[in-house]
Amino acid sequence: MQRRVLVVVFPGFQLLDMAGPADVFGTAALVTSGGYRVEVAAVGGGAVPAGNGVTVMAAPLGEVEGPVDTLLVAGGWSVQEQIAEGELVAEVARLAGSARRVASVCNGAFVLAEAGLLDRRRATTHWLVADALAARYGHVEVDPDPLYIEDGHVWTSAGVLSGVDLALALLARDHGHALARDVARGLVVYLHRPGGQSQFSTPMRAMTPRSEPIRELQSYIDANPAADLSVAALAARAGMSERHFSRVFTEQTGLSPGRYVERSRADAARRLLEVTGHPLATVARESGLGTPGTLYRVFRRHWRISPGDHRRRFQSKES
Repeated sequence: MQRRVLVVVFPGFQLLDMAGPADVFGTAALVTSGGYRVEVAAVGGGAVPAGNGVTVMAAPLGEVEGPVDTLLVAGGWSVQEQIAEGELVAEVARLAGSARRVASVCNGAFVLAEAGLLDRRRATTHWLVADALAARYGHVEVDPDPLYIEDGHVWTSAGVLSGVDLALALLARDHGHALARDVARGLVVYLHRPGGQSQFSTPMRAMTPRSEPIRELQSYIDANPAADLSVAALAARAGMSERHFSRVFTEQTGLSPGRYVERSRADAARRLLEVTGHPLATVARESGLGTPGTLYRVFRRHWRISPGDHRRRFQSKES
């Protein structure tokens, strides 16, 4: 059965919001011998400029007839102008009525919310505009942290490249994780990014160090959570005294070495909880947190949730 994927764009849309999911479904169409057909539509149709100046050809949205299997709305910094004009929202609401599922990338969530499709649902969007979404639409439960959220037949995702994660999750739901993994490999992207994974990894929270030795040390910490990451060991690796190393690291990353290491290990533990079935003792050991008790305390401190609750809420179905 061929599944029809309609991506809705508008002048000033974010090109990757469209291109990422389109390539996921387009690649899947090749693997499944035409299992998906991707269409692009916009109010008025014709040549539609993206925010970066690239122009795409789109069908007139008002002439698109349902049913649509997957209705996906892209985001872009001009989305508020489009909402104010009204026609885009009305057309999305019309097509959503016959769609098997509805999705948005980035601040395309504003279009879904304006159409009433997110009322009393949990949703996410780009972290930069999450507060604005929550303030404007009081009936929407906005969670700014996850990469994507599924609530019933409505899916929302965070900014830009998280649209690829969303599309891979939709593909896995349709055809299983084996096909999604094959498509991810073909696109050379990392498949294991469950929806519950945060938009912010530890390196994204920190400043980018100016010096190459500190950048290399930062990468070493993130890649080796179970190693000896004490200040003494890190200072020796950097070839500095402990006092000088602590000062330089804090100055260049915005976090003390100890705080950075704890956050990095917490991220490692969260990934293990999401994509493995390892016992908590194993997760604690492999993430460098040592014991289940420490794992529990770190999770409560950073996310106000227990490791077990996090796993139940966000564990990848593939694991």
